[in-house]
Amino acid sequence: MSEVNCIKTLRNEKGLSISAVATAMKVNWRTAKKYGDGDQLPQEKTHQKKGMMYTEKWGEIIIDWLDEDTKVKKKLRRTNKKMFEDLKAMGFKGSYRTVCDFIHEWRAAEDDEQSKGFERLSHPPGEAQLDFGTMEAVQDGEILDVHALTMSFPASNTGFAVPMPGENLECFLSGLQQLFQQAGGVPISIRIDNLTPAVKKVRKGDKEAELTDAFRHFQQYYGFKVQVCNPSKGNEKGHVERKVGYVRYNFFSTPPVIKDFDDLREQLEQQLKKDRQRVHYKKEELIEDLWLEEQQQLLKLPEEPYPVFKQFAIDFNKYNEFKLDQHLIHVPRARNNVQLYCIVYWDSFKVITNEGEILLSDARPYMKKRRFIPWKDILKDWLKKPRIIGHSRYTPYLPGRIQEYLKVPSLALRKQRINELITLLVNHDMKEIDLNFYEYLARNSEEQEHPYGVKWTDYDALSSNGKEDTAHE
Repeated sequence: MSEVNCIKTLRNEKGLSISAVATAMKVNWRTAKKYGDGDQLPQEKTHQKKGMMYTEKWGEIIIDWLDEDTKVKKKLRRTNKKMFEDLKAMGFKGSYRTVCDFIHEWRAAEDDEQSKGFERLSHPPGEAQLDFGTMEAVQDGEILDVHALTMSFPASNTGFAVPMPGENLECFLSGLQQLFQQAGGVPISIRIDNLTPAVKKVRKGDKEAELTDAFRHFQQYYGFKVQVCNPSKGNEKGHVERKVGYVRYNFFSTPPVIKDFDDLREQLEQQLKKDRQRVHYKKEELIEDLWLEEQQQLLKLPEEPYPVFKQFAIDFNKYNEFKLDQHLIHVPRARNNVQLYCIVYWDSFKVITNEGEILLSDARPYMKKRRFIPWKDILKDWLKKPRIIGHSRYTPYLPGRIQEYLKVPSLALRKQRINELITLLVNHDMKEIDLNFYEYLARNSEEQEHPYGVKWTDYDALSSNGKEDTAHE
């Protein structure tokens, strides 16, 4: 800066010509002209963002995902790791750190609240903690609420989780049995909070918590001890609460597509088994190695599993109906018997006579409980940004033929087809549209011919599942 000041002094105060200033300062004539006669006013500096996240499509995809996730519950949003893995599957060549830095910058700009740390807990080997966590999955194109019963072992940081349809006594005890099977043994002690199926009276003053009779019998059969947390003291089982969050954010950040609960249980078991191949956050050993040591401390499983069911006498109304899980169940032959009984398991029930004859057997009502995906609202969002269809969290939940119908390269045609679906959704749900796909398309094709149209019967005939699709006609 001193050189610039000298040039200005020679030019303005000494009155030298530009050539004389250039000679005296030994600089180029144009440099002398620029600083001698020009005004060097301060300017705000802008930094052009560079890199693949800004110059290529990857940044836009991440922003689409982040915007989309703001419309769902926080616990259902994608993690950085999940977004990085999805980008890699799409051909992304950058690093995990590049993605994290971009997300951090976006969230800082949006003034998102930063996550808080947690206190680490230490526990003896063989001690477990237990808790439910509510998550979501997608079955047959509809949202299914999943209550994941999670058991963690703080000593090795090992976790197990099984999906259940509810948090009643049958789900709780059946879920525990499945967890014992996956762990290969029974924990020495289990710390729980005041779960309704397990705790009849909470701890108060000098009086210990009182367990329900059913849970106490179950506990005595398997031989484990129970530690009940104080009321409103969830931090006393902080490890399993973190494990529930870990399962949710790593395996349910986008609801997985499942066939049934058995399929989801198998998926979770394999993912958590694979997760044990990482290094313990504190002990710097593989979690799998630590778990193999801790597993030796577990109690042996009994030869026969504890029979988990509930039986009660049924009171029918005048329509031969009784209530189960807040639903009315009709039993046609109920009036032909003096007394009938209902036996309920975690996933099914049966109605029997005094002699044991089964009059009715079916899945429990909550096994059929589903929530519709709000396709109309989602499609309206896609209408604003049709390119998001290729990487939206909701795209995998669409029926296959409708996915292909919307993935046409022309964005203008995408918008047109999205509008068609929105119109159809006024009077039909997505399942019905998929079932009558060709009929509805034929109606539209009579009105106008698409420049990028596809003959969908020919497409299905070429696809691997063409026979299945043809059967829908």
